[in-house]
Amino acid sequence: MLKIKPLTLANWDDIETLFSAKGCSVAKWCWCVHYRFAKAAMPKDRKAALKKLAKGEPPPGLIAYRGKVPVGWVSLGPRAAFQKLETSRVMKAVDDAPVWSVICFVVPAAERGQGVARALLDGAIAFARKQKVTALEAYPIDKAEVSTPMSMWFGAASMFSRAGFEVVARRKPERPVMRLGLGK
Repeated sequence: MLKIKPLTLANWDDIETLFSAKGCSVAKWCWCVHYRFAKAAMPKDRKAALKKLAKGEPPPGLIAYRGKVPVGWVSLGPRAAFQKLETSRVMKAVDDAPVWSVICFVVPAAERGQGVARALLDGAIAFARKQKVTALEAYPIDKAEVSTPMSMWFGAASMFSRAGFEVVARRKPERPVMRLGLGK
């Protein structure tokens, strides 16, 4: 059983451990701030930028734990907090709804295939409900064939479908925009 906790300064060392694990090198480069800043405003020290976000509210994402060991990460927050989405042809806004976005998942190679991403998605849904978010949006990969782990940072469309998300736009065949209404 996995426990899901928001990233704060109190568990900052866990995100460093997670992003240093085998299979997470892109996360260590990006520090999950790539979509939070417009290209011209991208901070040189992305790690410091994520740490600054971890000091505030809402937290920039959630960490999954097996016991005390961090085994996964999901980046999420208000869509407005992800400036790069506005210039994306695939992930731009569908409408003016005040959605939160689920941006990416990081799961070390040794933990893949064990339900970590799905547990993180369930945790993201529960966390968003506690925050009184009315809808979650995601931008997953939708391919019939198995994809390489490097292309699956956004998650699989099938995982989101099983959680109740529905396609609300599709600007590229393999990249739907999916949404889950959470009520009021």
